[in-house]
Amino acid sequence: MTAISIQNLSKSFGKKRALDNISLDIQCGEMVALIGASGSGKSTLIRHICGLEIGHAGESRIEVLGSPMQDGGRLSAGARQMRRNIGVVFQQFNLVGRLTVLSNVLLGNLGRIPAWRGTLGLFTSQEKQAAREALARVGIPEVAWQRASTLSGGQQQRAAIARTLVQRSSILLADEPIASLDPSSARRIMEILAAVNRDEQITCVVSLHQVEYARRYCPRIVALRDGRIVFDGPSSELTNQMLVELYGASSEELILPDAPSQPAKPKRVTKPGRVAAFA
Repeated sequence: MTAISIQNLSKSFGKKRALDNISLDIQCGEMVALIGASGSGKSTLIRHICGLEIGHAGESRIEVLGSPMQDGGRLSAGARQMRRNIGVVFQQFNLVGRLTVLSNVLLGNLGRIPAWRGTLGLFTSQEKQAAREALARVGIPEVAWQRASTLSGGQQQRAAIARTLVQRSSILLADEPIASLDPSSARRIMEILAAVNRDEQITCVVSLHQVEYARRYCPRIVALRDGRIVFDGPSSELTNQMLVELYGASSEELILPDAPSQPAKPKRVTKPGRVAAFA
């Protein structure tokens, strides 16, 4: 089954073309990295998938688990219910600092319980147990009763992932989840996301600046440049020469342990369709 289907999606902000006729299918159970330089359209694409942005009118369409999220520049009537199946992890963690970590994780239930229970913070013993298990799943059960504001950045991101597990989502979208973390914490977060994808069969789409993490943890990579898809395929086929074309040889975002010191500039061969090949 197709988890996410995007057809002819375009979006502009003023004169800036953020997405340019994007078409993309992601199957259930895949772990896919979105890469590209700043401003390439990664975050904008994720926001469209979860219904936080709406594409231009016309033939654009996004389906999630077989149901339309938006169509022809209009959000579908069932979009709010569909968001229950989409967990989103942001770079900023989005935790409530004054609440305990357990309370923050319990907020993942809000889309599935009556609004009055969520407003009053009334959760069942089963829901609290599920939240504790989720914290254990991401390796931080001992911080359940700490205020979220006391956690390190890596711990806060783990708590945010635990919240999506409580949400029982089928799709997890992670928008630059490791951008503000140190290398050790970044590796731990990517290992957790890979384990969630493998063990829970949750479809994961992760936007990343750090190319080496994309190639190490994600079997499939989709590369964007100027709002267009220029590579879509196995991570093993993404060569350093292609990355130089994407980022530029001197870009700080191109941090590859196996990159040549002076990579040759590749020739670019544009084939018919939406994917650009590199020679």
